[in-house]
Amino acid sequence: MSLTPAEDDVPEQAAVWPVFGDLMACLFGLFVLFFVWAISFQVDLARDLAAERATRATERARLEALESALAGPLAEGRITLTEGRIGIRGSILFELNSAELQPAGIALLRALADPLKAYLEHHDELIMVSGFTDDRPLTSSSRGYADNWELSAQRALTVTRALAAAGVPDTSLFAAGFGERHPVAPNDTSENRAKNRRVEISPIPRRGAP
Repeated sequence: MSLTPAEDDVPEQAAVWPVFGDLMACLFGLFVLFFVWAISFQVDLARDLAAERATRATERARLEALESALAGPLAEGRITLTEGRIGIRGSILFELNSAELQPAGIALLRALADPLKAYLEHHDELIMVSGFTDDRPLTSSSRGYADNWELSAQRALTVTRALAAAGVPDTSLFAAGFGERHPVAPNDTSENRAKNRRVEISPIPRRGAP
């Protein structure tokens, strides 16, 4: 007796179900893997955001502590404080093309010494003293300095030594000269050049020190 077409299709239909089951198992497995990855990604993202918030809070507290320590000189307008960098106009500290401190500069650095020392007592950091000049080449009255780079380095070293003499631990101080590099204003007017002739005092983490 011959089989009907419907009877011929039964084994083929039965063989489809295991394949379909395997496909669904694979899809379910992929879904589980994707779900686990998504959860892990969210956990890592939350951890990174928490760490970033903690870092920002620490930095904000550091800057607030520094601003509080320097409240006097800031209120008097003798210094500026920008993103943790203490700025001092070169004209307050030195005569043009000179690395010898003027009396007003000596008095200012002595006034800064105690706040900086108090700040260092609560923060494991270094004090970086940076010297900067404008872009004009040195003249014959430059007192033996080869170029702006050398002049800026000597000025930074002079300020560093003055702070150490005023009581800031010398183990927490170092000097760097940048010459006319990194200006804060275009060197196109006398006023702007005066802004670029400056010394900056910057607390930095010890692990980031050169």
